[in-house]
Amino acid sequence: MKRLPLSPVKDGVRLAVRLAPKASVNAIKGIDAAREGKTVLKAAVTAIPENGKANAALIKLLAKSLGLPKSAFLIASGERDKNKQVFIEAAPSDVSKRLAACLKGMK
Repeated sequence: MKRLPLSPVKDGVRLAVRLAPKASVNAIKGIDAAREGKTVLKAAVTAIPENGKANAALIKLLAKSLGLPKSAFLIASGERDKNKQVFIEAAPSDVSKRLAACLKGMK
């Protein structure tokens, strides 16, 4: 499995995400390479990128996929971009385990 796109920060962790709005399904699609040897979590949502609808759908998808409350998630940067940094208020080791379990079996 590729390296998880997580960075520990004060009070939680940052998750690098590449979001595809207007998709046919809401889903975590796996891990992809980004610049400078880093990785991103590929996610797709059916919502349109208008008035924060796609961002809200992303938070709902991440919360459901990782088994954490929606209130633990915040778009830290990239609100109007497909590349986002999502802050997750949880222990980095816990998020890492949950994300690895979510990605198990994906390429």
